[in-house]
Amino acid sequence: MSNDVVQSTKPVTRLWQPNLIVFVSSACIMVLELVAGRIIAPHVGSSLYTWTTVIGVVLAGIMLGNYLGGRIADRWASMRLLGAIYLLAAFASVAVLGIDRMNRITPGDWNIVVEILIFTTAMFFVPCTILGTISPIVAKLAVSDLAKTGSTVGKIYAAGALGSIVGTFATGFVLISWFGTYTIVLSVALILLALGLIFMLGARWWSVAIVVVAVAGGGWYALNQGWNKGPCVVETNYYCIKTYDEERDGETIRMFVLDHLVHSYVALNNPNKLIYPYEQAYAEIAQMRASRGKPPSLLMIGGGGYTFPRFMELTYPTSDIQVAEFDPGVTQAAHDLLALKRDTKIVTHNEDARMFIAGKPTQKFDLIFGDAFNHYSVPYHLTTKEFNERVRAWLADDGLYVVNIIDGRHGDFTRAFFYTLRQTFKYVYLGEGNGDWRNTPRNFFLLIASDTPLDLNALTQFDGGDGDALTARLIAGDAEINRMLTEAPLVTLTDQYAPVDQMLASTFTE
Repeated sequence: MSNDVVQSTKPVTRLWQPNLIVFVSSACIMVLELVAGRIIAPHVGSSLYTWTTVIGVVLAGIMLGNYLGGRIADRWASMRLLGAIYLLAAFASVAVLGIDRMNRITPGDWNIVVEILIFTTAMFFVPCTILGTISPIVAKLAVSDLAKTGSTVGKIYAAGALGSIVGTFATGFVLISWFGTYTIVLSVALILLALGLIFMLGARWWSVAIVVVAVAGGGWYALNQGWNKGPCVVETNYYCIKTYDEERDGETIRMFVLDHLVHSYVALNNPNKLIYPYEQAYAEIAQMRASRGKPPSLLMIGGGGYTFPRFMELTYPTSDIQVAEFDPGVTQAAHDLLALKRDTKIVTHNEDARMFIAGKPTQKFDLIFGDAFNHYSVPYHLTTKEFNERVRAWLADDGLYVVNIIDGRHGDFTRAFFYTLRQTFKYVYLGEGNGDWRNTPRNFFLLIASDTPLDLNALTQFDGGDGDALTARLIAGDAEINRMLTEAPLVTLTDQYAPVDQMLASTFTE
């Protein structure tokens, strides 16, 4: 293309140029969209509401950008204008990191859904709007023959769609695991900066030299300032992992944070210490099972900080302990950050629990404990009747399936999960973590399922080693269970119908 074309509003006639421009802008939008969910997760968690908001905000930005781009194209379409837009998009992309470094941009007591919307809009609406203006301007510049307007615009749309596809797959399968979110955003900004300068200055040798120097210098400065280092101690394919230490009763307790929530507390010098009440309840149930004279075998669904599996290893050294933890990065972090020994006898299966127990059982476990849920993110496929049937297949005839869940004051998820378990197991018990749960926005519940009855009187004799028989106190009576089951229509969670996010909506909105 001649310099006259670069400087004017004449049509861009080379096929590759308009298509490449739109390809890059569309790819960058999708890269930012996928990264958006990861960047805001440490602030507001990762859930259906998070990704719904991300997709909605990005689409809103593209929509507004397309509209504004069309208006701008009719008046000022030029390659220089495209260059200016790319430069603005580069600066807007870098601004994402600046906003993310702010500890909070909303008061801490705001509705979490509102916070998700504000965070996402503040970070990603502007860059997506700016990038959305590019396609209409390129279409205007590319049309040289009105008789071929349809085919020209169609090719541009196809190039944009291809860019979106490449950006999506590259980010999801390669970029996040290789580079991390901050480095990806910086790279997007540098690519946009380079293209902006080329379009502004023209494709001359000296302008290319300026671009190389500018991009290299900008990249060096960003790395030197640590702009590529986000808040995560470790960033895996699924989580932003952070740790914090605090002193409790003269002991150092390390908090293991996955995205927004403290998943585990680990007493570094006293691994036998259990802090979460549900872990104490697990310990009591294991103790009751061990009283039969044989250390119980355990399958743990969800490893997290490996607090309870490590407790089991220390308390019952000859016990068979296995963990299904789908994120190998979490397991690695437990070794690196939480002092989980490399030679531990705990056997870890780094795969989704549903996939792990999908096949024919290779053994029967005395205990299967679930620790994969929180109120921000519930893997629905681990709540269904079909999954419960697979759990039952891996349990010993008198084995126990115990799950802790988080629910709101209405108990919709607890009610459905309890009722669903009853479709598979003969006996299901409910432990109420908070006796006044109907007046508390978030509560923990313990569900125990088995094909043999639980001796509740015997359970009072077991305290897990801490002197407090917690589980026996938590178990709800028949009257309370019947009340809960009659407060709303009963739902069986299945692979075809499991609206757990909607059931947990009150934990977001209250």
